[in-house]
Amino acid sequence: MPVPTTGHTTESLTTWLAERIALYLKRQPADIDPDVPLAEYGLDSVAALSLCGDIEDDFDVVMEPTVAWDYPTVHALAGHLLAELAADTAQGGGA
Repeated sequence: MPVPTTGHTTESLTTWLAERIALYLKRQPADIDPDVPLAEYGLDSVAALSLCGDIEDDFDVVMEPTVAWDYPTVHALAGHLLAELAADTAQGGGA
């Protein structure tokens, strides 16, 4: 079930992303520094593809599989996701 797009902040998305990435990397969310490139943690293409699928499932926003490399940190990815959610809402889409 998609998460409602209203009320999201960079902080809430950063937390969600850190928790999800930590799960893929078998780490604790607190171990994921939002300013460290995800590749430095060993995020691979399989995990990146899974992350895109989770974003699409939870937020009802389509993400390209390259998003983890285009926005290589949790903060960068959260900012991009927030912008995508805002654009989707502005266009009348979203949950």
